[in-house]
Amino acid sequence: MSEASMRELACEARLNLRRLPDYMGSIADRLRSFEADASQHGQRIDFRFAFGDASVDMERLVMRANAADRDGLARIKDLLATAVEVYAREESPEIVWTGDLAEETRLAQFREMVVTDIRDLTPHMRRIRFAGEDLSRFAKFGGMHIRMLFPTRDVPDPLWPVLGGNGLPVWPADDRRPVARVYTIRKLDVAEGIIDVDFLVHPGESVGSAWAMQAAPGMKLGIMGPVGRPVRQADWYVMGADETGLPALARLLETLPRQTRGVAFVEIANDGERQEIANATGIELHWLTRDGVPAGEDRLLAEAVRSVAWPQDGSAFGWFAAEAAAAKSVREHWRDTMGLGRGETLAAAYWRRGAAGLMAG
Repeated sequence: MSEASMRELACEARLNLRRLPDYMGSIADRLRSFEADASQHGQRIDFRFAFGDASVDMERLVMRANAADRDGLARIKDLLATAVEVYAREESPEIVWTGDLAEETRLAQFREMVVTDIRDLTPHMRRIRFAGEDLSRFAKFGGMHIRMLFPTRDVPDPLWPVLGGNGLPVWPADDRRPVARVYTIRKLDVAEGIIDVDFLVHPGESVGSAWAMQAAPGMKLGIMGPVGRPVRQADWYVMGADETGLPALARLLETLPRQTRGVAFVEIANDGERQEIANATGIELHWLTRDGVPAGEDRLLAEAVRSVAWPQDGSAFGWFAAEAAAAKSVREHWRDTMGLGRGETLAAAYWRRGAAGLMAG
């Protein structure tokens, strides 16, 4: 056993940010949404995650990360670096980590996967099973999603990303770069080394749908993750999803504690798109059909979710995943009308009418 594996791993990065205090509120808010407890000590803010600790010192312009294992350290470095890149973009941050694993180029969140099985759940939902090695990471951190890296007709043999000195992926040149889209892990079996992913298949320019329609056993692709904010544990939930968010909603219904209560709405094209969900909770599931209305044009889903009265007692959480305009409508209702914050709601745009996006669909 190496010395690094016998003790806590630690690293730090100095920041060339003169305006760091201006960004810290947004950075801290983002890190808290990944279930971090934050505490301020003078000019330093400490963050405690379930998988390690971090700190950002606004006076010394340095951030630190420490964890018990490689996965935890890589996760914290990724969260810190991403937050800085997002909110300090105007200052062109230069992040170089020093300390444990600083010279490592293997991307901890990457795995190459191979197709082993394909079956159609409904006329437009296809489940594909993938096999890979050491998938325990994908059961950690509370994230349900993965970034899938697809070969394409233009790049049939892509190069996979590696780890950069800033703790984030370094991608190959465009002529060898895979196309990335975010999908939900519908089911994960770490012991067997398999994951199931549900693909919404449909005409159009969707890279994921096109790949899924011609997928065959033995084909390979890459995955990275897990990605996405964790869903907070609560006594009661209101949920809403269209077909693109259905795999995530279904996984929640099958994995949340049995005593959980609430209401969930799923928008589908027609009754032929209903699928079996082994709902293990007390959440009431309602199917809403568009019946000829084009996807993204029916307001029924957003209106149903917005109309739900939240309980006065106990903890509650709102979760929504669908087309961008519907997600915006629900988010504004929860945030502006009801005054709920990031810790009580998650309304995500999984796709946008007329545009190809990073999420499924």
